[in-house]
Amino acid sequence: MAILRNRPLGIVAALFTVAIWAAFLVGTRYAVSGNFTVEEVLILRLLPAAILMFPFMLKLGVFPRSIGWVEAFFIMFGASAIFPFLVSQGLFFAPASDAGALAPGMLPFWTALAAFVLTGTKPDKSAVLGLAIILLGAFMIGLWQSLFAGNEGAWKGYLFFLSGSGLFSIYSVFFLRSGISPLHGLVIGLFWGAVLAVPVMLATGNVTFSDAGWRDIAIMILLQGVIIAILAMVLYSYAIKQLGAQKTAAFGALTPVLALLGGVFFLGESISIVKIIGVGVVAVGVLLASGVLSKNNLEKDN
Repeated sequence: MAILRNRPLGIVAALFTVAIWAAFLVGTRYAVSGNFTVEEVLILRLLPAAILMFPFMLKLGVFPRSIGWVEAFFIMFGASAIFPFLVSQGLFFAPASDAGALAPGMLPFWTALAAFVLTGTKPDKSAVLGLAIILLGAFMIGLWQSLFAGNEGAWKGYLFFLSGSGLFSIYSVFFLRSGISPLHGLVIGLFWGAVLAVPVMLATGNVTFSDAGWRDIAIMILLQGVIIAILAMVLYSYAIKQLGAQKTAAFGALTPVLALLGGVFFLGESISIVKIIGVGVVAVGVLLASGVLSKNNLEKDN
């Protein structure tokens, strides 16, 4: 009964999460194409969020307990540092409208694969069909942009998107299996991201903020450090607890549509019929992969 009672809240949390993810893609593309480096964006994401969550660090602790070192590594760095760095790096090379399909849009595929490899969980026939459709849509977008859209460096961004999405799916499965609360998982990630990832970013020599004004920095802190780093992760982690990693990841297919619209209307990114079809194909694949349209779920809902 508790799962059924909390399922609507999990769906709401997942929907708000994908909206914030789209804002992350559009906002980060704008930042790294203009006044910020990738390293600067990551620092503005980690440091303010870690400072805001410091009281919870003292209360909950910053060490994941009773789990292996591999699981601990992904919980400590997967969502807080590795995923945003890889996706932000990808957005330096490729548009946000492509990132939506190849990063969060691919999460259902990678998460199903990670769940199968790590836990032996097998997707049903409907999910397998959905995952295949997601791959088809992602292939359409990636191949078209690489070969015909005149953006020779876009393939580098696509590799970063796919790598970030794949690693984030492993985090999702490990987090679900860990039994750690969403708040504690957030605190652990922010602490270790701030303590270890920020010094690495500073050591690159790409952190000067010389091209960014105080207003731009304040906006990035609000977007990256509060809305994305804290609010989105709390909502996403909560949704995982209520819906499971695969079903929560399936909502990520809504992000391509929002990222496409945001990229076109706010950033002036180019759009083609192939890209529109590809994004639509990914969205259909996500619906099937989520199990929302499966016979069993429809019967339960009735």
